[in-house]
Amino acid sequence: MSLRVAVAGASGYAGGEIVRLLASHPELDVVTVTAHKNAGHSLGAVHPHLAPLGLTLQATTPEVLAGHDVVFLALPHGASGALGEALADSRLVVDCGADRRLTDSTDWTDYYGGDFSEPWAYGLPELVHADGSTQRELLEGAARIAAPGCNASAVTLAFAPGIRAGIIDPTDLVSVLAVGPSGAGKSLREDLLASEILGSASPYALGGTHRHNPEIRQNLRVAGALSVRLSFTPTLVPMSRGILATNSASLVEGVSVADVRAVWADAYSSETFVRVLPEGQMPRTADTLGANTALLQLAVDERAGRVVIVSAIDNLVKGTAGAAIQSANIALGLPEAMALPLLGVAP
Repeated sequence: MSLRVAVAGASGYAGGEIVRLLASHPELDVVTVTAHKNAGHSLGAVHPHLAPLGLTLQATTPEVLAGHDVVFLALPHGASGALGEALADSRLVVDCGADRRLTDSTDWTDYYGGDFSEPWAYGLPELVHADGSTQRELLEGAARIAAPGCNASAVTLAFAPGIRAGIIDPTDLVSVLAVGPSGAGKSLREDLLASEILGSASPYALGGTHRHNPEIRQNLRVAGALSVRLSFTPTLVPMSRGILATNSASLVEGVSVADVRAVWADAYSSETFVRVLPEGQMPRTADTLGANTALLQLAVDERAGRVVIVSAIDNLVKGTAGAAIQSANIALGLPEAMALPLLGVAP
């Protein structure tokens, strides 16, 4: 028998993507979708591509979400902490927001503010740990999961193998990201209007102010870094979804080009959704569109003594909804790749 699923915040991009992916899941049946201002409207009125599902958005309350086997929370930061506590009867709750990601209350205060919620199991299965294990092992049988941030996933997957292997300097990391505006959600904002972003590229959250900074540092410490210094600059570009992250780090002296490629290839050799591309082939966001994949490529700048790792993901799939479902599959003892697309859409 399929498990009954509720998706809170289904009117948003991340929530809608969870519903879309779960529509083909043989074991998870979305029976309830909720929203705030769109409560009472059909899901199809908000997401026309989901109209065939015939679902109606209800109010996001503990009473509406109670009684489901699995609940996905796709809500703004600060909105899911208390709500998650009220869902004690659910077998599994997955928070796609930021409320349960950070382990340090000071980081939460510095970057988000408001009440700090106790962290849940972090939902990036491929994150390598310093001891050689992966985050996947901590998700097996988990009842509460915090899905990762999209930018954090792109940067973490790029740097973590090198840190775990001890071949890059974690105090000299630089990431510059090209990000589609869907990562900012559906809220009406002037800087996200088509007339503002089409034909333009705009940096934002400069100087270490982006809220995914502490999450990335936290992940890289898990991978083995004693201290992390990261310069992280996202740039808004005119594509609806996708992240292309260009990440570079200072190489430890004496490390060869062959050593570098072997570290990343070995780290992800058995992973379904993270792939190091053949030499000469560059990651493109278009190749991850609609898929739960992360594509990586590496190059060594010998003159600068640095390695460059380029990563591409779909911010709404591997960056959010896909990671949430992948983690839920692991927690529930289901095949990890169930209902998750491996192939992107082209052109």
